[in-house]
Amino acid sequence: MRKFLALLAALSLSVPAVALDTAPGIFDPTFRTLKIQRSDNFFLPPVISLRGDEALTVTFDRLGEDRDFLRYRLLHCNADWQPSGLVESEYLSGFNDLAIEDYAFSQNTFVHFLNYRIELPAEELRPLVSGNYLLQVYDEQDPGETLLQARFCVSEGAVEIMAQADSQTDRGLNGEFQQLDVILDTGQTAIRNPYSDITLTVEQNAVPGTDAVVIRNPQRVQGNRVIYEHLNELIFPAGNEFRRFETVRADYPGMNVDSVRYVGPGYHAYLRRDRPGRDRSYSYDQTQSGRFMVREYNATDADLGADYVTVHFTLEMPEIIDAEVYVEGEMTLGRYSAQNRMRYDRDRHAYTLEMPLKQGSYNYRYVVKSAAGTDPYFIDGNKYETRNEYTVKAYVRQPGERADRLLGTTTVTAFQ
Repeated sequence: MRKFLALLAALSLSVPAVALDTAPGIFDPTFRTLKIQRSDNFFLPPVISLRGDEALTVTFDRLGEDRDFLRYRLLHCNADWQPSGLVESEYLSGFNDLAIEDYAFSQNTFVHFLNYRIELPAEELRPLVSGNYLLQVYDEQDPGETLLQARFCVSEGAVEIMAQADSQTDRGLNGEFQQLDVILDTGQTAIRNPYSDITLTVEQNAVPGTDAVVIRNPQRVQGNRVIYEHLNELIFPAGNEFRRFETVRADYPGMNVDSVRYVGPGYHAYLRRDRPGRDRSYSYDQTQSGRFMVREYNATDADLGADYVTVHFTLEMPEIIDAEVYVEGEMTLGRYSAQNRMRYDRDRHAYTLEMPLKQGSYNYRYVVKSAAGTDPYFIDGNKYETRNEYTVKAYVRQPGERADRLLGTTTVTAFQ
């Protein structure tokens, strides 16, 4: 049980018993397809300016035909996504308990659902300070139970971040890694001690909830420039391009869909069989860096007209002993559960999974999870040519401040 009020009481103690789970997630199985994105650009991370006019759109579905009276709140977090020391009146204007009034019923779909939408910031609830924010949705009858949650950031845009990623690394040239070099130009922003006050985080690709690399010590400082070069923390496994498919039409095979079939009460899409890519040469494919997009070829509003299709994944390979294989992408919110865990079919010599997904275009990859940890590179290997996307965020907390401020952010793609 995720009891918010009990959690606040725990946070008031000097040493919390456990860290709060702030990773994006859906905690009620009747909710589906949670997505947060910039309203003006699908490919930008969910970051808005503190004093700008950018907006974010949060959408999700609740299966069924009855409207729920849902509300949401915002929680301010530090760079590590744990709650900051600020009280609500310090980081928000307005009452932190807002009704979700933008909803609509699905149209001409086999699976009935209600689609909910939140626009951020709202006139009644606006962030007052920069940093990380956790949006939590709950039923008005049970505010202590979080039904789903998503992350976004508010940036001051006070610094310029220059970053470059390529295959020339301190571990070799054109091998299995990519290395990121970052220069932070603080300009007119006064930083007392860049070596102790700045925290840099880096995320690879658009898979929510995955751990960001955290760097607290730059290599050197030259005037207003804080330089992060030749740091081991900025060397990343190159991975491989995400796999992708489209179910824009439920009754016709789309990209990488082998066949479709109606099996009451809905459609099933059978993807082409996958095989491990680690031993194959790199093949370029223009992907969405792990993202998904809801689409339906004939719908005026895809959020309402896109149906749920059961997608069948098949990965042909020998069974991996003492490990589990999962399908991962933005649509799984970086979580590993029965919903995205594959099972091994010994008759077919393949891992299989059936996953209900809303119609659209999807990126995904296969992840191996064992006692040794989680490995998203085992199945498809590391190809230095991969066009990975890197999002860099620069936080600061100076003496006397009680929370991390987000000074700026940038996103770069390897080899661009």
